[in-house]
Amino acid sequence: MNRVRLLHFNAALGPLDYRLPEGMDAPPGTVVSAPLGPRQIIGIVWEKGRLPADEVPDAKLRPLLGKLPVPPLKESLRRLIEWTADYYCAHPASVARMVLSSGGALKGPATMTEYRLTDQTPERMTPQREAAIDALQGEQATIRELAGIAGVSEGVLRGLVNQGVLEPVEVDCDRPFERARPDFHLPSLSPAQREVADRFAGAVSEGGFAPFLLDGVTGSGKTETYFEGIAEALKKGQQVLVLLPEIALTEAFLRRFEDRFGAPPVTWHSSLKSTERRRAWRAIAAGTAQVVVGARSALFLPYANLGLIVVDEAHEVSFKQDDGVRYNARDVAVMRARFEKIPVILASATPALESLQMAEAGIYEKLDLPSRFGGAELPDIETLDLTKEPPQRGHWIAPRLVEEMKVRLERGEQSLLFLNRRGYAPLTLCRHCGYRFQCPNCSAWLVEHRLSRRLACHHCGHETPTPDKCPECGEPDCLVACGPGVERIADEVAEILPEARVAIATSDTLNSPEKIAHFVGSVEEGAVDVIVGTQLVTKGFHFPELTLVGVVDADLGLEGGDLRAAERTYQQVAQVAGRAGRGEKRGEVIIQTRHPDAPVIAALAAGDRDAFYEAEAEARRHAGAPPFGRWAAIIVSSEDENEAREAARQIGATRPNLPDVQILGPAPAPLSLLRGRYRHRLLINARRSAQLQDVIREWLGSLKFPVGVRVNVDIDPYSFV
Repeated sequence: MNRVRLLHFNAALGPLDYRLPEGMDAPPGTVVSAPLGPRQIIGIVWEKGRLPADEVPDAKLRPLLGKLPVPPLKESLRRLIEWTADYYCAHPASVARMVLSSGGALKGPATMTEYRLTDQTPERMTPQREAAIDALQGEQATIRELAGIAGVSEGVLRGLVNQGVLEPVEVDCDRPFERARPDFHLPSLSPAQREVADRFAGAVSEGGFAPFLLDGVTGSGKTETYFEGIAEALKKGQQVLVLLPEIALTEAFLRRFEDRFGAPPVTWHSSLKSTERRRAWRAIAAGTAQVVVGARSALFLPYANLGLIVVDEAHEVSFKQDDGVRYNARDVAVMRARFEKIPVILASATPALESLQMAEAGIYEKLDLPSRFGGAELPDIETLDLTKEPPQRGHWIAPRLVEEMKVRLERGEQSLLFLNRRGYAPLTLCRHCGYRFQCPNCSAWLVEHRLSRRLACHHCGHETPTPDKCPECGEPDCLVACGPGVERIADEVAEILPEARVAIATSDTLNSPEKIAHFVGSVEEGAVDVIVGTQLVTKGFHFPELTLVGVVDADLGLEGGDLRAAERTYQQVAQVAGRAGRGEKRGEVIIQTRHPDAPVIAALAAGDRDAFYEAEAEARRHAGAPPFGRWAAIIVSSEDENEAREAARQIGATRPNLPDVQILGPAPAPLSLLRGRYRHRLLINARRSAQLQDVIREWLGSLKFPVGVRVNVDIDPYSFV
């Protein structure tokens, strides 16, 4: 009798054994359906010796129900699932769930009915119908998806279908994507770019694992060089994965890609409709999707013939997943390339210290682009000491920065003000009784968003309308905004430069590809004079008329629970500074700070990146911090405060006593209440020689906790909130 081991998605049960029905062939990697009690589950056939399971007598094994109509998962992807689960102390089932992330894709070929507008007008026009017709111009999707796009009920749209305003269209769910052509538009590269591009193309042509660190200043043309590696992969009939840290970057990238290759790439991110995810997943698994551009989750898709991986803006913290499987897509990308035996390119103007250390050790091949493309010069950077040149009372922009903005406005040039804080103000209180608006689910203040007239928690998403009076004392017109957010800075710009056209660029205002495209178009057409934005505008955008960047509060990044605060501040400010002077006109950057002598601020002003990295590396080496040591965090949470505290105390009391492992805590987390759960944390600092994951698994594996307690492990954490 044939016996197979199944990795399914219920991590609590672990892998299970089943009987292979007579006549069914299911080698490792086959996606199958199987019975579990009265239900049917989906799982992946796995090699028996690689996943432990409870031994069940042959006579008690239930038979598999059938194979699903998708290609088997390749061995390289199965090894990646195992490695990711092992390294990040996660269950293989949780990782496998990310691979089979589109349920619709597993059902096989299908057609579906979508709807689009016709030239008809409804017999009776209502405000809802009018809004729907305006919103759905050029759209084609299911009724449910169109309702979401238009912001109306499905009933409104079904009424438009009955009147012929929307017509049904039968579409093939798996219709092929437009083909990219490697020689569609050959670029003109500088000698430095050509040298790097040839190295990438050669590595793709040769095949084999080859990790590269592409270190190029902002505006040096890094994208054009790795495009030549993509072109080589296309010539070989291979697939390419390009990871981007933000959906906001996708729109600009798609345009550049289509200009170079004559067709858009396949995209993969959380904003896709379910039908789009299904189509993309099946094309990727079949090998017909040539180039995939996506967020970190695209890393686990079942590529049929992967030939190159590119991680753009590889230093970005958004590549680190903060819940579920807490993986870093930058590092997992390198491991996937290793299992696939293909090149991987980490591209950045401000590489992570870990990546630079890998290059210094000779593990990564480092390629440099030290100059901007086309003769453009890097901007002049100067600091503005807010203790000596303070803004006017009630303002946040210092007079010297205001004067420079006025000069740019008179010249017809553009300015960018950077503040990494969304909303209008981070804290709202009552001037009468001192009441502070706090999130009911988190130990965090509610942030005022004046544009949408709401108070919002940026941690759990809780929102409430901004009240007219204090909920504590009932006093009207007594609420005071404390501190600045980008909306408040935009109001200040409108006050001091009333003739300036101001655009706010945050994840609140640019929350869809369409809005991002409209924003980029407006700036490029000269319809915007001043951009006020968060980290969303620090990377990827190229605005030739943008000649002034003002950093409103450079010290902000040095606060809070970021374990790499100095490095992150350097990266953010250097990236936003790189937006200035990217065309023929020279740029200028003014950094407002209260600590101009802080090493990170001084390094930015001097343009001395190497000195900063050397000092930061020395501090990390002294502290045993990454990349010279290892960090891990244990997060204990429960809806019951006492239960969380007792579980954390139990973990702390049973800590191992090892010479190369230091364990700090437990202590209440800085965000001690998050999404209704009370939280305690421990931080582990280990030498590189320590088998950190084995230590944690052995330590926690022997402990039992109440059902309501969650214990999560975060390997290589970035935040400690």
